[in-house]
Amino acid sequence: MDPITNPYAPGAGQRPPELAGRDEQLRTFDVVLERIARGRSERSIVLTGLRGVGKTVLLNALRSSAVRADWGTGKLEARPDQRLRRPLAAAAHQAVRELGHPRGVEVDHVLGIIKSFALRDAPSGAKLRDRWQPGIDVPAVAGRADSGDIEIDLVELFTDIGGLAADLGKGVAFFVDEMQDLGPEDVSAVCAACHEISQSGLPVIVVGAGLPHLPAVLSASKSYSERLFRYQRIDRLPRDAADRALVGPAAEEGCEFTTEALEAMYAVTAGYPYFIQAYGKVVWDVAPTSPISAEDIRVAAPEAESELAVGFFGSRFERATPAEREYLRAMADAALVRSNGTQHDDQGRDGLEASPAAYGIDDELDAVATSSVADLLGRKPQSLSPARDSLIKKGLIYSGERGQIAFTVPHFGRYLRTHG
Repeated sequence: MDPITNPYAPGAGQRPPELAGRDEQLRTFDVVLERIARGRSERSIVLTGLRGVGKTVLLNALRSSAVRADWGTGKLEARPDQRLRRPLAAAAHQAVRELGHPRGVEVDHVLGIIKSFALRDAPSGAKLRDRWQPGIDVPAVAGRADSGDIEIDLVELFTDIGGLAADLGKGVAFFVDEMQDLGPEDVSAVCAACHEISQSGLPVIVVGAGLPHLPAVLSASKSYSERLFRYQRIDRLPRDAADRALVGPAAEEGCEFTTEALEAMYAVTAGYPYFIQAYGKVVWDVAPTSPISAEDIRVAAPEAESELAVGFFGSRFERATPAEREYLRAMADAALVRSNGTQHDDQGRDGLEASPAAYGIDDELDAVATSSVADLLGRKPQSLSPARDSLIKKGLIYSGERGQIAFTVPHFGRYLRTHG
């Protein structure tokens, strides 16, 4: 097939495969927007899931829904080494601009509060030339959202933005990707602000996305966090949705998949949207004619696996130190032993490299005990804490409960065993 019109290539202009099977989340969000627009209380939303399940794509789709509802929106991506104040100020500025109200005293006042909030990001005693300027062309409003306490300031900022939106008969939504990377003080501030706007009934909502342990991060910050957020687990696609993710874009280009080809694709991707897109791209390039067959999948598999090994798995593995890599490999071995009790090769049916799901196991999703990893390495668990904690900070593993760890990347255990 013509690679120029590849419907699975990034930026191809087609509906992203990651959105297939997410209709329930989209409908739920539309209901939330409608309820808030009618002045009813609603919880903010938190999307959780592994890498590669399409959380960011879904987050963008939800933002598009808010824009269509005539809301103001702003988006930011949390980073472990960055405080919340600066990126949130930029997102708030964008959201107020999107409300579309002509500049006047009320709007300028809120913009001045956003500027005041932003300017508190500068270190104490910093010279004017060293201070970050948020690009807001109104004077900062003193005495509001500028105390220096992020929790107090964020509550005041959301309250004032929410008041402006309510006066305009609209709402404001903030979208936070990689939410688990917020610092402890910033997580506490977000929870406090969400609690305040929920109590006051203001039309402001936070939609966060992050790794599976994000609910635990929020709960550790505020004991009442479970009442603040509507948690939605984003998982791999079921077979019918995975098929639609492949068949739909292909049909728009006048191409079809055989039933056997769809079976083979699900065997190698296990329904993970990122893998569906990666395999779909390569299969499209190598398949000579329509319909795409299982043989085309077999031919494409080595190249697709190679691209994933470099771009998806390898790029993450390279971030780990030698000690951390040893820990990761031990995790992969411990997960496989726990799941099946015996070693498997990673060769699937018909010569295809199959996912762990093809064996009836799923070592990347199920957690293993930190003590099991220590046993395999012949070490005490306490001596491995630095490596484990660093891997959690780098987003390569997560701990859903005490003494348990799991990979954040699907199929990472298989990658480690076949590229060890």
